[in-house]
Amino acid sequence: MPLDPGLTALAEELKKRGLRALSPSTSPIADCRTMQSRIAAVVNEGSVPLKRERDVAIPRDGGVVPCRLYLPDGVERPPLIIYAHGGSFALGSLNAWDGMLRELVRASGVAALSVDYRLAPEHRFPAAFDDMIAVVRYAAREGAALGIEGTRLAIGGDSAGGNLSLATSVALRDAGNSPLKFMLLIYGVYSTDSSTPAWATHGTGALTVAQMDWIWSTYLNNPAEKNDTRVAPLLAPMAGLPPAHLMVGALDPLQDDSRALDKKLTEANIAHTFKVYEGLPHGCIRSGPYSATVKGAVADCAGALQRAFQA
Repeated sequence: MPLDPGLTALAEELKKRGLRALSPSTSPIADCRTMQSRIAAVVNEGSVPLKRERDVAIPRDGGVVPCRLYLPDGVERPPLIIYAHGGSFALGSLNAWDGMLRELVRASGVAALSVDYRLAPEHRFPAAFDDMIAVVRYAAREGAALGIEGTRLAIGGDSAGGNLSLATSVALRDAGNSPLKFMLLIYGVYSTDSSTPAWATHGTGALTVAQMDWIWSTYLNNPAEKNDTRVAPLLAPMAGLPPAHLMVGALDPLQDDSRALDKKLTEANIAHTFKVYEGLPHGCIRSGPYSATVKGAVADCAGALQRAFQA
């Protein structure tokens, strides 16, 4: 299956500018973070800020979680999606996801709160997970302070952020007080299994088995944590979770995680949609300015989010 032509064009553009993605399994983490920021600046060129867009600090035990709030134009007290970016639990920034989240907010009419959760290896599990729990609980409790409706909350994210979103949903359900009404899960890593058929076929591109091994060794404190549902939420029962929209690319080595989640949600009678996009690899969701397929995938996410709050 060929790579989406828009992503091929993006790769050529980055090459012309002397940029290429680095893997933290083979390059220093500081270099990877710098390169991701430089690539994000290219992808986000021309992205126009929303009229009501601001940085906020959400309290957590022992500190604050930096976040960026995107409020849709002309909508008072909108619903909110709390969004966790991707990046191997070790990369990612608020700036890097600006363009994609602005598009999601404009197309859905739903506000977004992008979470700058603590990153590994400086902060290992469960720091990022704890940050997500703190942000969701704050949004439910203090929605008026954010200008949103705290009783209409969704959670979502891509890759590592998809993991954190599903894990947070499971934990809040188990606590018996979940305020979440919807999940937007974008090519998440929902298990710690890198031996599935999709890994064998597609695990030599943007995301490799060696990189996944690095991710778990950097994010976790010990191998036993791989059996924790806050790390591998696919191990948890799905009954009682909110409705969801799942998406993944057909060239993504993590697609079997999404397929397994789709199956478990179906068996648990959780209303959800699941879409697989031809020609898309892992990590593509911010590439809409270059790829019509990715742009369509973001529009599908926005539509699912909008429908979730139309009642």
